[in-house]
Amino acid sequence: MVRRMKFALNKPVKIIMLGAGGTGGHIAPHLYRLLHTLERCAEVVICDGDIVEKKNLVRQNFIADDLGKNKAQVLAERYASAFGLEISYIPEFIEAEERLSTLVKPDTFPAGEFAYQRQEGLSVLIGCVDNNRSRQLCHQVFQTAKNLIYIDSGNGEHTGQVVCGIRRNGRTYYKPIGDIYPDVLLETDKFPTQLSCAEAAVSAPQSIAANIMASTVVISYLYNILVLGSIETRSVTFSTKTVNIKPIVTKKHIRKTA
Repeated sequence: MVRRMKFALNKPVKIIMLGAGGTGGHIAPHLYRLLHTLERCAEVVICDGDIVEKKNLVRQNFIADDLGKNKAQVLAERYASAFGLEISYIPEFIEAEERLSTLVKPDTFPAGEFAYQRQEGLSVLIGCVDNNRSRQLCHQVFQTAKNLIYIDSGNGEHTGQVVCGIRRNGRTYYKPIGDIYPDVLLETDKFPTQLSCAEAAVSAPQSIAANIMASTVVISYLYNILVLGSIETRSVTFSTKTVNIKPIVTKKHIRKTA
């Protein structure tokens, strides 16, 4: 029997997105458009320490005028201003557990006539990273969070997966990416700032179609959570070759995304 998770539709929402490259760049315009339609307070913080390079123009959501600029800054300024939302971004890679824990900590808001009566809003962490070391960081933060929605997206050239983990009142209801695909927790990767120039230049082949499909799944999760107030599917796999998205039924090798 599928456990349907329910979410309040009147709480403020805070979304922290790690990664503004292949998938994150395509998530951004739809994310801001979605939040613009909500009748509640919403905040987005995009985090990425990378700059736009010529090679990124092939499949990432950038144009020639963006070259040399920070990716998070470009996306936040372009789309937040277009939809009348507050522009918030961090032009750095988030690599410390304490810092990420602080970022994803839910905001509180008045919940009664007295000042001490406060309630937590929704907090969502979106992982659009290209390395498992960053996923491990997100996994650690998720495991210690009291309340957190953690959506992780990863893909190769034609296939990928999106996993939605949910913590509520200190209990895990939907498992995060690290529990569905344990290989992401193996010590095989480095943080972006730990890579040499040669290592940073190497990346797995990917396609714009896979990045767009991954971003579509992430936005679908957010739409169900924030607009419909419920989700049933914990994780999905997808293929651009078969043009197919389906719930995960068996464990498969983890794909990465930039």
